[in-house]
Amino acid sequence: MDVLLQCLSHTPLMQYISPGDAVRDRNTQALAQLKTQLQDFDPELIFLFGPDHYNGFFYDLMPAFCVGVAGETVGDFDTEKGRLNIPADIARACAGSLLEQGIDVAISHRMQVDHGFAQPLQLLAGAVGRHAVVPIFLNCVAEPMTTCWRARLLGEAVGRYAATLQRRCAFIGSGGLSHNPPVPQLDDAPADVAERLIAGRNPSAEARQARQQRTIAAAREFARGTTGLRPLNPAWDRQFLDTLAAWNVERLDAMQNAAITEHGGNSAHEIKTWIAANAAFRRATGGRAQVSVHYYEPIPEWISGFGTMSGRGLRG
Repeated sequence: MDVLLQCLSHTPLMQYISPGDAVRDRNTQALAQLKTQLQDFDPELIFLFGPDHYNGFFYDLMPAFCVGVAGETVGDFDTEKGRLNIPADIARACAGSLLEQGIDVAISHRMQVDHGFAQPLQLLAGAVGRHAVVPIFLNCVAEPMTTCWRARLLGEAVGRYAATLQRRCAFIGSGGLSHNPPVPQLDDAPADVAERLIAGRNPSAEARQARQQRTIAAAREFARGTTGLRPLNPAWDRQFLDTLAAWNVERLDAMQNAAITEHGGNSAHEIKTWIAANAAFRRATGGRAQVSVHYYEPIPEWISGFGTMSGRGLRG
């Protein structure tokens, strides 16, 4: 039975700031390629690895990994707000399998996810509830964070579980490459911001809008080069993509968190969603499937190195 891998960057700024017609056209074409792949594949189940940006997970209880048994999107940055189509029995069984394999995951019966999950489902599937999905959260922003090698082990465990299912399974990784958006850090945050990082669920519409406007303003300044945010790092992005496509596990496992922050930015840890999705796919196919990078471009207007990757193969 076929399995599919897709990885893509996401950005909350896509609908707010234009990077120019040429960049937009290349990006649109790359995403359309993934959308066509997913439609042709017609998945019966998607394992979606994604991060959060202090919209659904907070420091009052911050797991390294969490499997959603039931959940919804919060609708930030005009993404679709609604229930995820999560088969609870499969999600619970997946979490149980991961625990039996030595991966300490949390579960959530009220998972809230933001654009990191909603955007890929909308862009590739057309709606957040169109396909059955098991959402798997990786903490990629709130220190202390897990390592690349633990993200790989998580993905491999998901791949082993998926191989037991008689379903067409897709593994999707959603995360940025190099990017350092204005996400506050708990250690030096003012008291009111620290409280939001600790327990900021379900903000008022006004509070969410104000936060989004600050991000949009920061992106415009970043594109003009008038901000202190860390610049994008295309060389680092391309090296990571090459390493991932070659599935150089030794080099991936050796990537240290401090070096990821130094070279890619505070939010570049979202590459761990790509590592987990690749690990799941390669485990499910027995390592016999080819993976290709289709697109990469640094897009300052979106404060992100943006890329796409995919692979398809038979279950091993």
